[in-house]
Amino acid sequence: MTVNAQRVLVVEDDRPLRSTLAATLRAEGHVTLEAASVEEARRRLSEATVDLIVLDLGLPDVDGMELLIELRAAGDLRPVLVLTARGDEAAKVAALDAGADDYVTKPFGVPELLARIRSALRHGVQVKGAPPLVRSGDVEIDLVRRLVRKAGLNVRLPRREFDLLAALALEQGCPVSHETLLKEVWGSADADIRNLRVFVGQVREKIETDSAHPTLLLSEPGFGYRLV
Repeated sequence: MTVNAQRVLVVEDDRPLRSTLAATLRAEGHVTLEAASVEEARRRLSEATVDLIVLDLGLPDVDGMELLIELRAAGDLRPVLVLTARGDEAAKVAALDAGADDYVTKPFGVPELLARIRSALRHGVQVKGAPPLVRSGDVEIDLVRRLVRKAGLNVRLPRREFDLLAALALEQGCPVSHETLLKEVWGSADADIRNLRVFVGQVREKIETDSAHPTLLLSEPGFGYRLV
């Protein structure tokens, strides 16, 4: 399955913005559904298969966070991209901790939004059928809630660090090429490989007991990386 022609539900109470988003996504080859409230979104989700949810938080009936929490509590693996005017760090952390796959603040650039939607759709395709929890040594990776724990303690990873670790976790035990990781995390296999090396180092600092002598996130010389 490719990301083309997948169903995207846009939950946004601003009608002009909702219509623009839906039209932009249709132009990208997606099937779009629209909802102006949480209650309408629930109806849409019960009536049709949806691959990705673009979710505003400031909705007229209840806060969009309620829908996000509800979905994750039910074990729903569908990616959710939060699109909101709330730009403060606390709101972003709360949404990501609740299970959002990404967080985009208004105003936003359409190319960046589309790139993040493509990334979320790829992630959604990958995790279908995958175990929600992956363990490597004393590290536990929750792919649904996007949480990482080491020795029982929470480890905070920014979006790209988590995306990198998740891409390796989904192929646990197998080498993943530099090109694949660049595409999954940065959206292009042509992205600067130096960024990948930097982010691998940052993830190692957080999950390895001794980042200078890694035992979990291993290098595959000349090819890529592997999560044991």
